[in-house]
Amino acid sequence: MNHTDDRSPDAPLTVLAVDDEKPALDELAFLLRAQDAVGEIRTAGDATTALRILRDGDVDAVFLDINMPGLDGLELAGILANFASPPQVVFVTAHDDRAVAAFDLGAVDYLLKPLREERLAESVRRIVEGRRRRLDAGPPASTDEVIPVELGGITTLVHRSSVEWVEADGDYARLHTADGSHLVRIPISALETRWADAGFLRVHRSYLVALPRVTGIRTVGTGLVVCLRAHGDHPPVELPVSRRHTRMLKDRLVRAPKQTWTAR
Repeated sequence: MNHTDDRSPDAPLTVLAVDDEKPALDELAFLLRAQDAVGEIRTAGDATTALRILRDGDVDAVFLDINMPGLDGLELAGILANFASPPQVVFVTAHDDRAVAAFDLGAVDYLLKPLREERLAESVRRIVEGRRRRLDAGPPASTDEVIPVELGGITTLVHRSSVEWVEADGDYARLHTADGSHLVRIPISALETRWADAGFLRVHRSYLVALPRVTGIRTVGTGLVVCLRAHGDHPPVELPVSRRHTRMLKDRLVRAPKQTWTAR
């Protein structure tokens, strides 16, 4: 997910605190609220809930316990490292023997319980400076966003580059890949904006397509459909193109040097 790349470096931090022990989580949230640089604080009692929160909104930093059931903190941090613009991570733990592994994952800081307010303040200062450096550097030249998708208690990482087309489903979007489809709680309008520079184009109020996957367009009645490549025994996908999106689709396909299209 994208995280706060278009915000002011002086904006209050949005922070996610993750700990499976509620008293420890409540104490961490309480101490974070006392930090002037911290604005919104979100909380999660496990890695699955944390991923859902991270998927649904921008977070500057994650304060993360290590020993948790299911995915532990180090494993969760490894997933976050695959995000296009990952949040900064601070580990908060009662164990001092995992620091090397934590910093190998790019952690901003490693705090030992019980927390001391001055050490927490130092971590927050590092996060603010890290965000300022990131904003000064600008976005990376090329990234492949990773979208965590939860189904039946299992978190699957879907790479944006594997998505061929997106279908609107109310406030959700269904990501279609060669291996199947994945429902995520992100409006298609948000993906249209976020993925425009990655070659995705809205062709209909219900559909967003990856232009490199387009094999052609053809006339059906008085309208157009866009054709996407077939996989295995599955026939090619054909999606309707609305009249208001027709000119933009043709312009983009003609301009793209690696694309060819045929009107049949």
